[in-house]
Amino acid sequence: MPYIKGRGAQLNTQNKFLKDVHTREHVEGIDDWTDDEVPTQFLEQHAKSIVNKVDSPDVRMAYSMNPYAGCEHGCIYCYARNVHEYWGYSAGLDFERKIIVKTNAPALLRKFLMQPKWDGTPIMLSGNTDCYQPAEQKYRLTRKLLEVCNEFNQPASILTKNAWILKDKDLLQEMAKKNLVSAMVSVTSLDESLRRVMEPRTTTSAQRLRVINELSKAGVRMGVMMGPMIPGLNEHEMQRIMKAGADNGATFTAYTFIRLNGSVKLLFHDWLYKNFPDRADKVWHMIEQSHGGKVNDSEFGRRMRGEGTIADIVSQQYKKFGKLYNMNAEEWGLDTSQFRRPGQQGRLF
Repeated sequence: MPYIKGRGAQLNTQNKFLKDVHTREHVEGIDDWTDDEVPTQFLEQHAKSIVNKVDSPDVRMAYSMNPYAGCEHGCIYCYARNVHEYWGYSAGLDFERKIIVKTNAPALLRKFLMQPKWDGTPIMLSGNTDCYQPAEQKYRLTRKLLEVCNEFNQPASILTKNAWILKDKDLLQEMAKKNLVSAMVSVTSLDESLRRVMEPRTTTSAQRLRVINELSKAGVRMGVMMGPMIPGLNEHEMQRIMKAGADNGATFTAYTFIRLNGSVKLLFHDWLYKNFPDRADKVWHMIEQSHGGKVNDSEFGRRMRGEGTIADIVSQQYKKFGKLYNMNAEEWGLDTSQFRRPGQQGRLF
């Protein structure tokens, strides 16, 4: 089967929730079969909810919201791929080709924020899939969600690897003046040859650094997410990425160590051996060494950082270079005290 350019996954893995599987046993078969170069489908849906409680202690968020499920960026390592199986699709090519669009997301957010007990706790945009992925160019749901947040003075943080966020610079600047927004840009590699195959439909690292530069100059607090760090592929770039981020105005950072949970294990293994056959064995074994002989770990506090010599070296580098480039030096948080519902006059006493 020829390599599918512009896609991270090269196959559809089995959905563990489905009993029946549709496969092509022989290439010369006459069955109606979808060609590999199919366009992306946008599946519009009315969701039941948009704000989700996050129970994991490993991530810096209490609540998240995702206007899109599935992601055309096609990052091969993405943990969110497994979530696509709950929708009845594969974590592989389906995740990149079948994008679920929650068209009523802004209305759902407004309804959520009107709840009497809601106190304005910060909400993370892109806790699962990228809120500025290509679908945003058509639907502008992220823009509308931010407009609702601005109206309510609801604090929001953003994680993206797409330069489309600059289209909302005016709104982000307005929210930043009230200390209601911060953003992180994911930069996993400055090596374009690696990015093109590992994150095939994302913007270049140069563009991502431009995003940090422009938004930081506009007054938005900007950070760099280095995730995941993969031994033998990109972990040696940590210092360069942190320095580039700092040079462009980033003031805080975060990182994760590669973990291959669920179907992502099969997809990443297939991708790794197809793209880097000369070092695939070495990379795979180093990932295993960092998760107790496996490539995945579900233990809170350890699963996102790994264990063992290799993971420890990455952790030490993160601390050393973070201090060197003055990252995470200040105690800082979004302002929740300004939250108000439309028409609310504030507390009398």
